[in-house]
Amino acid sequence: MHYQKGKTYEEIQIKDSAQFTKTITETDVYLFAGISGDFNPLHVDEEYAKNTQFGTRIAHGGLAASLLAPVLGMKLPGLGTVALETTTKFRKPVYFGDTITCKVEVVEKVEKLKAIRMKVTWTNQKNEVVSKGESLVIPPG
Repeated sequence: MHYQKGKTYEEIQIKDSAQFTKTITETDVYLFAGISGDFNPLHVDEEYAKNTQFGTRIAHGGLAASLLAPVLGMKLPGLGTVALETTTKFRKPVYFGDTITCKVEVVEKVEKLKAIRMKVTWTNQKNEVVSKGESLVIPPG
């Protein structure tokens, strides 16, 4: 199998962007619970979740946030990227069946680190922002 190396610091321009979209399923939530060890009933027990402010189960915040990984590692900058820092501000719940798009946009090139700062936005199928933040990465050399 042939892998294509990601874009280098020199190749990346301000305003470059990329995204990844996935529909969050019940299976995803249970697999994430197993991987993370977070079996909070808000995520895995419908009877419990009915009595919360959300009225039903919601996905783990970290599950939706993890959709950043395929963007950084496979699209922009791509293969060979090293993530240094990511901040995430959770704004709305992600429900089972929501289709989440994680989009990054280059906002700064940090010359002394040869790093890229990107704005990150996660939206649902209604185009509502469910999370936002930023990421600092070193593109492949």
